[in-house]
Amino acid sequence: MPSREAIIADLTSQGPFELAVDHARGHAIRVYRHAPASFRAVFEGTRGHGSRLFSIYGDETLTYDQHYAQVAALAHHLIDRGVVKGDRVAIGMRNYPEWSVAFWACQAIGAIVVALNAWWTGAEIAYALEDSAPAALIIDGERLERLRDWLGRPTLKTVVVTRRGEAGDGGVDFADAVAGGPGELPDVEVGPGDLATILYTSGTTGNPKGAMATQRNHVTNLMNTLLAGAVARTMAGLPAEIDPAAPQAGVLQTFPFFHIGGLTGLYISIATGARVAMMYKWVPPEAVRLIQTHGLTGVSGVPMVVRQLLETAHAMGADISSLVGISSGGAPVPPDLIRRIGDQFQAKTMPGNGYGLTETTSAIIANGGADYLARPDSVGRAVVTAEVRIVDDDGVDVPQGQIGELWIRGANVIPGYWNNPEATEAAFGGGWFRTGDLGYVNPEGFHFVVDRKKYVIIRGGENVYCAEVEAALLEHPKVRDAGLIGLPHPELGEEVAAVIQVDPADDLPATADELRASLSERLARFKIPTAIRLTTGELPRTGTGKLLKREMRSLYFQRQ
Repeated sequence: MPSREAIIADLTSQGPFELAVDHARGHAIRVYRHAPASFRAVFEGTRGHGSRLFSIYGDETLTYDQHYAQVAALAHHLIDRGVVKGDRVAIGMRNYPEWSVAFWACQAIGAIVVALNAWWTGAEIAYALEDSAPAALIIDGERLERLRDWLGRPTLKTVVVTRRGEAGDGGVDFADAVAGGPGELPDVEVGPGDLATILYTSGTTGNPKGAMATQRNHVTNLMNTLLAGAVARTMAGLPAEIDPAAPQAGVLQTFPFFHIGGLTGLYISIATGARVAMMYKWVPPEAVRLIQTHGLTGVSGVPMVVRQLLETAHAMGADISSLVGISSGGAPVPPDLIRRIGDQFQAKTMPGNGYGLTETTSAIIANGGADYLARPDSVGRAVVTAEVRIVDDDGVDVPQGQIGELWIRGANVIPGYWNNPEATEAAFGGGWFRTGDLGYVNPEGFHFVVDRKKYVIIRGGENVYCAEVEAALLEHPKVRDAGLIGLPHPELGEEVAAVIQVDPADDLPATADELRASLSERLARFKIPTAIRLTTGELPRTGTGKLLKREMRSLYFQRQ
């Protein structure tokens, strides 16, 4: 069997994954020579999936044919209301089937999707709308109620409302907007350099920034994922191409569509003809039921979601062996979770992880399968279209194995932030995207991310990387979740503090001394938390799984 490197070299030298060099950004980047020009072209390819099931939401289903017809009808509705290529269209709703219809209708006419965070307050949504100035709003009734004061702007050409609310004066019900229509997409030319999305980053301070991604950014992400699948099949002794006669794959969608992970899952599923099961909100027993009922073959989510899924299936005695792939991301993935996947599925289900940000259009470094089981603390190797540097505070490359900031360049990297040239220059100036994440690379090319640069705790001159200590704590059987913060110390500068979630049902509850002792053989003494707060409540996290450090600090000082 050829090596992984040899397989990649062969696949990228010819055929659909052939690589070429592009200089449009003023420096050489690798691109796919035969990639679709745009998401419109990707969507047009879904006609071949015909009567296959596309979406599952409760008792509702859509076939690919029905989905295509709704997309075409909504695309014509938008054009008929005056929406043109380059206009922004805001989508704000839960993971309903209508989200996908709205997204692909926009891509079909070259409109730029502004994906609104469905968990935002009315004021937060209004900020994104003011910043992006959309020509149309496609929204569910739940979010519509938060925006009554914002509606009626003269720049809005149409408001389409679905679920849990009526459109009211000046609005259009979604069902009416997708009724009838010619059945074909409007005639619009969309190219690689056109903007496809504006996704607002989930910053913990200040207003979020609108990360604007091009058609090429997203299509490159899609092609990277398809290439990874082709490599895996080849290494398993199978043809690189997906067998069209194979049973249809099914995916449980847990990431919200407004998040780059959820959007990636949507367009990978649609490009490969998979069926997508959607949930109103994350309920672990319901997720288990969906996997069993529909024989779903894949699931991806933040680490806590994957952990809860495995724990719930085990507690229910449920058979979820139809899963052949479990991917996690959006936050650091503790190594114990990967080992649990390997043990619970007897290494027959392959785990996957991707390191990336909204600014890199999802995964720019990836690990999966046997490599991931062997190296559960690594995020993997860079995708073929990306260059990764590890640099010091002066932007100088550090020696292999030393920790520095990850800088990234490639066709995945977005051009910048909407209406924010200062932030764009700060993050992307000089041609490299500064991730703000710290890590290192080993001689085999495997990357390790140790922490956010701003979250490093400096104790007595020694750097303590929160992700490392949190992962070690999660190895303890009595720990359900853990997060680190730095506290001021008069002599050391900072001391290491931990907030640890434990199970209130344990007959022998964990103690702080017990947890410190469990770390003593794994970590240097200066890394072990000297201050520990135990709690039975969930730790504060964003909707995409990242610990909220400010709220963690408040939680630490709360009286028990």
